[in-house]
Amino acid sequence: MSLEFRNILHEHNIVPKKYTIRKNATIINSDNGSYVLKKSNNNIKKLQQYLTSRNFEYFPKLIDNNIRNNYSIYEYINDIDTPKEQKAQDIIHLITLLHNKTTFYKEISSDDYKKIYEDLKKELDYIYNYYSDLVLIAEKNVYMSPKEYLLARNITKIYSAIFYCNNKLDTLLEITKEKTKQRVVTLHNNLELDHLLRDNNIPYLISWDKSRIDLPIYDFYIFFTKHCLELDFNSLFKYYNSKYPLLEEEITLLFILISIPKKISYDDNELKSCMEIRKMLDYLYKAESLINEYSK
Repeated sequence: MSLEFRNILHEHNIVPKKYTIRKNATIINSDNGSYVLKKSNNNIKKLQQYLTSRNFEYFPKLIDNNIRNNYSIYEYINDIDTPKEQKAQDIIHLITLLHNKTTFYKEISSDDYKKIYEDLKKELDYIYNYYSDLVLIAEKNVYMSPKEYLLARNITKIYSAIFYCNNKLDTLLEITKEKTKQRVVTLHNNLELDHLLRDNNIPYLISWDKSRIDLPIYDFYIFFTKHCLELDFNSLFKYYNSKYPLLEEEITLLFILISIPKKISYDDNELKSCMEIRKMLDYLYKAESLINEYSK
């Protein structure tokens, strides 16, 4: 434990009895309670003050965030065991509250959406060329390896997703060409199941270090990319959109983002490579299912 670390504890009369290291945080158990120490983020204090002013307080409170220190002290949330499906529902519920309470509109020009369009076009072109090259190499072999055969057999699914994204991008550009305002919110921007804690029936979101202001869809998009293979996102999206109805351009962009095929890298182990390809394909089917369910 560093001298600075000890000095911070001493300032708050915290006499540690036990340390538990979890990812980027250290849990301190003492006679007068438990605390969490993390590397400082000087924006967290302002963020919490702002969220509190908007009546959103579902986060561990800061005890110390002095800029002279390299650490911040938070209250400890004594998490109870919760099924992942319930955690997911809690997360979606909290981000609908967060987005509703922090929504505002900012002035934009036609160049704002044009940049999104151009950046995603470049990404789609890269993904298309990347997978085309992989299939071309595989077809030159006398015998395809299992991973090459699996990819070649399913390449039309990847091309179909890219084609869908390109079409929707053209739609996005058309419906936003006369937009002068854009709806933005405070994003948690780091949603995953492990970042939801529940204590005394109150849910809390932790790990706000990546929070920023941007389009509301990015919170749902991030959560989808991390957990879509293990959760029913059709019902989660239906709930989210009922509590925070997305605008046409927001839904269009969200569906583009979740439909972009993920880049896979071959592993020397054939089984691992096949599993990676299968996982990517399952992701595309999950995205397609969500879009089709919404279209109904």
